[in-house]
Amino acid sequence: MDPNYIKRDRILIVTAVEAEREALLRGLGRKQDDRRSEDATGAAETDNRNSLDAAGAGRVHVIAGGVGPAAAAASTSAALATAGGAYAAVISAGIGGGFAGQAEIGSLVLASEIVCADLGAEAPPQDFVSIDQLGFGTASYTADAPLTARLAEALRAAGLPLAAGPVLTVSTVTGTAETAARLAQRVPGATAEAMEGFGVAAAAQLHGVPVVELRAVSNAVGLRDRGAWRIKEALAALEAAGAVLAEVFEHECDE
Repeated sequence: MDPNYIKRDRILIVTAVEAEREALLRGLGRKQDDRRSEDATGAAETDNRNSLDAAGAGRVHVIAGGVGPAAAAASTSAALATAGGAYAAVISAGIGGGFAGQAEIGSLVLASEIVCADLGAEAPPQDFVSIDQLGFGTASYTADAPLTARLAEALRAAGLPLAAGPVLTVSTVTGTAETAARLAQRVPGATAEAMEGFGVAAAAQLHGVPVVELRAVSNAVGLRDRGAWRIKEALAALEAAGAVLAEVFEHECDE
């Protein structure tokens, strides 16, 4: 990894809704509280760069960009443009569904690939033709490999359950076993499903900024059963991930 890759400047995290943003901020703030406790005993020193503010901790800034790929793309692009090149990387983060056998409820997922799974056309007798096959663009972005690997190492070292694989962006949340099976067949190894990653990645690509996607699994992709969703557990996993992100980025920014 380029030694200036992380410490160059800020990291932008984009969630969909305020509850996800708040979970990450709690995690970021918890790490800050740990460091302040160390300061009180003389075991460590901090400075103003590491203070928690309304947007995040230190150089990690968190925004709630809205639900769906269009809102996510618009919000991310606006944040990147306003910052004038200050962000070194963007992370799309939040809760999502996990595919059976790939990601369990309460676990975390890091995307190897960010795929807009329903961007294309129905074309009988085929089930689906992607926008790539139609020749109109791309429905897939590769997550930044060095940053993804660094985060995976840190999350696993913290003892957090983690899976990796393609994360699908959809405009309509899957609600049947049949749709889940089609998506899994369409994107081999599909690990999780959410609604914003591709939009965040498209904006990051436009601004020339590396992108990563991180999901905490709240439900199984398939039959829509809100009673089986574990949103509280997923937000707790996201909070735990926030504390790890604070450690990774603040440590590397200050080196």
